[in-house]
Amino acid sequence: MSQVLVITEQRDGVWHKMSWETLVAGQELAASLGLSCSAAVLGASSSSVAQQLANKKLEKVFVLDHPLLSEYTADAYAAAVEQLVRHTGPTLVLFPHTYQVRDFAPKVATRFSRLLITDVIKIRVEQQTPVFVRLLFQGKLNGEIRAAGAGPHFASVQAGAYRADALQEGSSILETFSPSLAPEQIRARPQAPFRETARAVDLSTAELIVSVGRGIKEKENLPLVEELAKALGAELAASRPICDNGWLPMERQVGSSGQTVAPKLYLAVGISGAIQHLVGMKAAKTIVAINKDANAPIFEVADIGVVGDLFEVVPALTEEVRKLKG
Repeated sequence: MSQVLVITEQRDGVWHKMSWETLVAGQELAASLGLSCSAAVLGASSSSVAQQLANKKLEKVFVLDHPLLSEYTADAYAAAVEQLVRHTGPTLVLFPHTYQVRDFAPKVATRFSRLLITDVIKIRVEQQTPVFVRLLFQGKLNGEIRAAGAGPHFASVQAGAYRADALQEGSSILETFSPSLAPEQIRARPQAPFRETARAVDLSTAELIVSVGRGIKEKENLPLVEELAKALGAELAASRPICDNGWLPMERQVGSSGQTVAPKLYLAVGISGAIQHLVGMKAAKTIVAINKDANAPIFEVADIGVVGDLFEVVPALTEEVRKLKG
């Protein structure tokens, strides 16, 4: 069956947001290749969560339901996905580039003597051949990988590469697929999932972000930007120098060594725009940059640029936001 198959991720009935982004990638790629797009949901008693995909533009939603899938293990997930791929024969298999996928998806690709093309930021089609674009050397270069030969080909999609709100509505058929799994296949004992510390923040889910860079000069000046974030109802983030200095906790760092974000609004204050930072935020829907250097690289990706002293612009902007909000 010539199709694009998207392997989604959910835990205890809660979708990982990157599943929606990867579904968008699947829909767009399928349309470009003239193929159908289907999705798969793994778990135990996962039919109810799969119903949430019934109103999406998909040919089928495969429900992989088995007691040994109730808790994640690489062995069970790899075996289940392998069996589904052999059963459906897709041309392309897409995964969200999550920690879980990084654990089991390479095993799946290897069983088909294929590579997993990881952390893809864009997929385009040239002469009916998919071209996968991924970042190299912390975003300094783009690498292009062409899928050659017969499928299946495997790729994982980077967070923020596609916008979840572009997911097309429609209707799909739910089909139960029961993989053949036995307890002796599971070599690992499931443990409680890793959880961040209580103070950690998931910036990848934030719709509004105000991010501060070394242009703030001193830690004592941070409240200036914090007030703007508070007025907007936004999360506060930072570039690497701010977190390296200990001015803000590391979980608020955006960039290649921090979090990758795709908010509706990303307001960069005093950030020059090193490539390591741009990698983590350039998927934002609207980027506003405030910097006194008119030649700062951040302006190359900004939708709106303000050339000025942040110590003058930010207080004025905060005051206007408060006026508008009443």
